[in-house]
Amino acid sequence: MSKHDNFEVNFSLKGFASIQIGIYILIAAYLIKNILTGFLIDDNPAGMLSVEIIEIAVISILILTFLFSSMALYFKARRASRRFQHKIFNSKTKKALLVYIIFLVSTFTIIISLKNLGYVDFITPSFLILYGIFLFFMKHKSRKNILIISLVSVLLAALCIVIPSYWYSSLFILGIAHITYGVVVKH
Repeated sequence: MSKHDNFEVNFSLKGFASIQIGIYILIAAYLIKNILTGFLIDDNPAGMLSVEIIEIAVISILILTFLFSSMALYFKARRASRRFQHKIFNSKTKKALLVYIIFLVSTFTIIISLKNLGYVDFITPSFLILYGIFLFFMKHKSRKNILIISLVSVLLAALCIVIPSYWYSSLFILGIAHITYGVVVKH
């Protein structure tokens, strides 16, 4: 096995991938907040939409955010694998991909279940807790800095549970944390 043929090099949140994910989180939070705010204002065109259409729009934004974030990780991994001339998918990355798919499926299942049960205030805290746990389990031995984002995510979740209207600020802070991490940890 090559020196660089490991999970850390193939799929990591270092550099531009983390910046992209942070930007995607910021855009998604902004769009969702504008849609929900527009729905509550009478003169806004979103105020004339039905609740079902608003739900579909928000879920579509979430799916696109996860899709674009996944693509950012994949293209970074593909670029790294070409640079070090090794396969992008080895045993470690296949395991990581399985964990990532389980994270995505469980996150969307929980989000949809909470929405259907009427616990809308717990959607963001649940996502933040699951995301923090995911980052904790996906950390690499030499990359303990990712634990900071994991801890920030869990603390923001606790804050969202106490203050439900803080969801937008929490996602904004998470996006800024990703951008900052990407700028600080380039290699």
